[in-house]
Amino acid sequence: MSQFIGIIGLLLIFGLAVLISSDRKAIKRKPLIIMLVLQFAFGFVLLRTTFGTAVVAMLAKLFDHLLAFAGEGVNFVFGGVANVGSAPFFLNVLMPIVFISAIIGILRYIKILPLFMKAVGLGLSKINGMGKLESYNGVASAILGQSEVFISIKKELPFLTEKRLFSMSVSAMSTVSMSIVGSYMALIDSKYVITALVLNLFGGYILASIVNPYELDEKEDELVIEEDKEQTFFQMLGEYILDGFHVAITVAAMLIGFVALIAMINALFSGIFGITFQQILGYIFAPFAFISGIPWKEAVDAGSIMATKLVTNEFVAMTELSTGTFEFTERTTAILSVFLVSFANFSSIGIISGAMKGLNEEKGNLVAKHGLKILFTASLVSFLSAIVTGILV
Repeated sequence: MSQFIGIIGLLLIFGLAVLISSDRKAIKRKPLIIMLVLQFAFGFVLLRTTFGTAVVAMLAKLFDHLLAFAGEGVNFVFGGVANVGSAPFFLNVLMPIVFISAIIGILRYIKILPLFMKAVGLGLSKINGMGKLESYNGVASAILGQSEVFISIKKELPFLTEKRLFSMSVSAMSTVSMSIVGSYMALIDSKYVITALVLNLFGGYILASIVNPYELDEKEDELVIEEDKEQTFFQMLGEYILDGFHVAITVAAMLIGFVALIAMINALFSGIFGITFQQILGYIFAPFAFISGIPWKEAVDAGSIMATKLVTNEFVAMTELSTGTFEFTERTTAILSVFLVSFANFSSIGIISGAMKGLNEEKGNLVAKHGLKILFTASLVSFLSAIVTGILV
């Protein structure tokens, strides 16, 4: 029965995408079918096979080691507070971002990451029916993040059409930055974090191809990647360490503001209407949770977490999921966890358009113009990944 509901959910997601498509006749069906099959294949391997379990365990162990190393640095500065008893969220979950950011900087400096992103992107362009730049952008977004990725293609920005910008913005919002993956793993099961990273990559291509189909001339389909500015190793390292710290501080500030605001709004709604704001959102989102494969008895609570992620950010929602406030089955937890691993929320519209404006004012305004549609498409990607997970687990 749950698989049947999942199939209905898939049809509904694709139906909504077709409904808002800019050119339904231009949708390429063959690449979509291939990518959907690949999405299910990768999901099955990661969630249902011994090999997939081993790969996930290996990656999880790698991040465990990285977080342990990060803990050494945090422990040195904060005098053991981070590793004793109930340590603050900021120290245990957010501060490791500083170290992970440094690792990413090193891998970029020695050209391992650029080669990997370019090779995988070019490979995917052979099967997804999209341009080389769009394919690279999807992979790079999952590693660099939704704002940093556009810096790597800034030479191309002045020549990009409105449609290409839309597709690349969807990919950027559908993914997450590798620098904060370790923080996610501190809140939810690493298996679902890794699964979401893979599913969202293909989901971004699938939904962007439906909502925003277009043809590229061979001359347009070029891949020019901006090299990092010339720096010494330690200049680069210092820059990435500070970037990581800024990200951690930004996330902390957002959490303080959003959690406090939600608490206040919940209290106001509870006092006036006898029901909290999040409970109201839960009822609104319950049908979407249900078509994702979540049983109706859990759909309202799950819908509340889904809505929280959309109106605030994924960290707030993951914190709610991990605190044990709600009692979910393992299957519902899997679906919700995969859904939460993306940047698809209202604040991301400002982040992407702001990053773009910093590089090219005209293109930034175009992204802002289509912000809500980009967010809606990226949210469909999250639901698609959640539905695929629900069918497989």
